[in-house]
Amino acid sequence: MRLSSLAKTISNLETARFEGRIAAVSGLVVEAIGPMAAMSLGSRAYVDASQGIARLEVVGYRDGRALLMPFDSVEGLRSGSQLVFEPAAPTISPAMSWLGRVVDAFGNEIDNGPPLAKGDAPILIKATPPPAQTRVRVGERMETGIRAIDAFCAICTGQRMGIFAGSGVGKSVLMSMLAKGANADVVVIGLIGERGREVREFIEDTLGEEGLKRAVLCVATSDESSLKRRQAAYTTLAIAEYFRDQGKHVLCLLDSVTRFAMAQREIGLATGEPPTTKGYTPTVFAELPKLLERAGPGAPLENGAVGAITGLFTVLVDGGDHDEPIADAVRGILDGHLVLERAIADRGRYPAINILKSVSRLMPECHAPDERKLIAGAKRALANYSDMEELIRLGAYRKGADANVDLAIELNEPLESFLSQAKDERSTFESTFQSLERILSH
Repeated sequence: MRLSSLAKTISNLETARFEGRIAAVSGLVVEAIGPMAAMSLGSRAYVDASQGIARLEVVGYRDGRALLMPFDSVEGLRSGSQLVFEPAAPTISPAMSWLGRVVDAFGNEIDNGPPLAKGDAPILIKATPPPAQTRVRVGERMETGIRAIDAFCAICTGQRMGIFAGSGVGKSVLMSMLAKGANADVVVIGLIGERGREVREFIEDTLGEEGLKRAVLCVATSDESSLKRRQAAYTTLAIAEYFRDQGKHVLCLLDSVTRFAMAQREIGLATGEPPTTKGYTPTVFAELPKLLERAGPGAPLENGAVGAITGLFTVLVDGGDHDEPIADAVRGILDGHLVLERAIADRGRYPAINILKSVSRLMPECHAPDERKLIAGAKRALANYSDMEELIRLGAYRKGADANVDLAIELNEPLESFLSQAKDERSTFESTFQSLERILSH
């Protein structure tokens, strides 16, 4: 085993040193000249700046020069500075000991803990999704512990769902409930473009010790460069893929896809890409499926085990517009979406999931016939109440005018209580449907 590990380490050592020079700096774009064999798209380079070693990535070409963008501060760079290129594609080396740790976009520890152990085999940060023909089908339904999801928007092992919401509607709390209560072996969480002060609050208060002990967090805060924010999303999926390839069921939570898209837009605009809808560049819509398709069921392993990545990706809807470009593109890629609504949060019901606007594309196959009957009855009551809500609140509806509306009014309060759940409360499938049956048979 040790000889095998040593052989893999030796095979990944750099065998050549490639050097180039900075020709110009324009904003955040660095133009460089050097051996074209080393300056392939996506390759990395290092340069000695006044604030230490600065890392850069090749993001395009112009007039025979490579265009690079920095991961770090470029203060002190000057024309003629020497660049050292890395010939190998960027990789990380996760290990099982990473559980309970917090890493940055490069897979380095940032939680003041001991140095991270490196795994035997490095894996690509920006890997391609597995071929569709080699993947197994989506598995059995996954118990999340959240009644609103398990009953009305069931998630199956290997499914990919979006969480669509504005700011301050309860996405972080919902993510913590999933991280602590979902029936998964490992949880991998990516915080992309998060406010700096909120990272520690999320880890210590929202996620807590119970959620952290089986999780790995990858963090890139909003003040970090667009390249770091984009790479943090790739690194999150790479870590999830490592655990999937160990035969584990991984729950991958990425917050948020919108900030990943914004980072890619910044990179595209800086390199001269034409802006399209709302300023998003064409590469944004090319990169979204490449990122999101990395989640899902895996291929059977040599030992017969099958790992899977169940992905939940948050999308920030600008001003409540669920048809804005990123939300529309993500909705078309994923296998369903949960809609968190501010009006529901304002009246104190959390999680603020709008059941009537949320969809899981794997329902109703994942429910038994008697469960489907209960779900249909509850949704019918919620829809009837929603249709007449304004008239009911104004007092314009008279009891007895419509039997279905009368039933919806009677069931509304019990159903609202059923959908409301404290962040530390967990429900099983059995208790969820027993409660729903009691409400509908009342």
